[in-house]
Amino acid sequence: MPVNRLHSRKAMATTISTGLNATINRLAVEDRAIHDWYRFVLGYPAHLVSLYLERFAADPSKHVIFDPFCGTGTTPIEAKKQGFETVSFDANPMAVFATNVKTNWSVDTTALELQNKRILARYRTKLDRNGLNLPRARVRGEKGCVKELLSPEMARVMPTGFISPQPYAKVMLLKQLIDEVQNTEIRDLYRLALAAILVEAVGNIGFGPEVYMTKPKPDAPVDALFSRKIHDMLEDLRFCQESGLERITSFVAPDDARSLQNLGSHKKVDIVITSPPYPNEKDYTRSTRLESIILGFIENVEDLREIKRHLLKSNTRTIHKGDADDKYVRRFASIQNLAREIEEKRISLHKTSGFERLYHRVVTLYFGGLYRHLEALKPHMNRGGKLAYVVGDQMSFFRIHIRTGSLLAEIADSLGYRVKSIDLWRERLSTSTKLMLREEVVVLEIP
Repeated sequence: MPVNRLHSRKAMATTISTGLNATINRLAVEDRAIHDWYRFVLGYPAHLVSLYLERFAADPSKHVIFDPFCGTGTTPIEAKKQGFETVSFDANPMAVFATNVKTNWSVDTTALELQNKRILARYRTKLDRNGLNLPRARVRGEKGCVKELLSPEMARVMPTGFISPQPYAKVMLLKQLIDEVQNTEIRDLYRLALAAILVEAVGNIGFGPEVYMTKPKPDAPVDALFSRKIHDMLEDLRFCQESGLERITSFVAPDDARSLQNLGSHKKVDIVITSPPYPNEKDYTRSTRLESIILGFIENVEDLREIKRHLLKSNTRTIHKGDADDKYVRRFASIQNLAREIEEKRISLHKTSGFERLYHRVVTLYFGGLYRHLEALKPHMNRGGKLAYVVGDQMSFFRIHIRTGSLLAEIADSLGYRVKSIDLWRERLSTSTKLMLREEVVVLEIP
């Protein structure tokens, strides 16, 4: 029996046609199991996945679900809850790790509970005996202190002020104990729990149009927060195991969605439900920077650059010398005209910064990357395969309107996909223009 009861599908189906429900992007209470372990603030809701699985007449006995931009696993988790085999990729190692942990429901819960008690007891003992031995800050205030606790390479990639010294030292003490756990599945679950509390309560970060620094927290109850997170995970795991869902296969791997090199070793997929990054100035690696550094996925500037090389070019911070995805969309007048409009607006406004000079290239590289993705994906889809791409209109570049869904549909049509519909699923307020922008689901089919 699936974990979620899917009782809100009818209401969701009505809302998606109007896009008027302001709460539509929130994670429903009944969907929180597993999903709520660790989430990107920019993720889409589980009920949207359920709606399209139902609309596509998906059958767990026949169909494999694929998510090439899996983020923290909304599609594979919701599909697995309903009995589907899943395949998921992402270029961000933190996202791959999170999805891998969140789709593994075979963890020994008894051993997990016992190990949790041991770790917390050792943590409190070490804290009482040794304290934190924090160095004296050479820089005034909370911001500069953490830099002294990091290696010079890590200090270069850690955003200033994202975590205060005392909480950081407590987190690193707990991480040291977690790293000593021999059971890989339990250790990874603990690592994800640590990442979750960093974002939710320990770090000095908030999420709006971009990640920002909040008021510094001089201290945080790291052990209590960790214990509560593990308790929630245990409850969810036991429920899944009682339902027999842990036996369902979920494959997760790092991959560049523009080439899909790891997809060749799998049988063909039937359904894609995914959400690529939107074309804007959001640095998606910054959204996961704190936990990526703490867990060791990013140790220096080169690690960060390597991640960005494999991302869809959705913002200027991911563009590298030699990027050439724009050549795939030279024949699309709509995309070329849009890029030209952005560049002409820049010139008329006398904007000359290095980032602003790249705005028009983001557009062509972004849609060129989507072209490459759809071209690489098509041979791996079964006939009659169905696809749902969650995308959003943008006005980040000098307030020029980027109609992402329409342009994606145009690219898909040129590659031989059948465009079935472009569904409005919600509208959101643009912070820069105060206008309502469409978020849509582009529905495609393999003829």
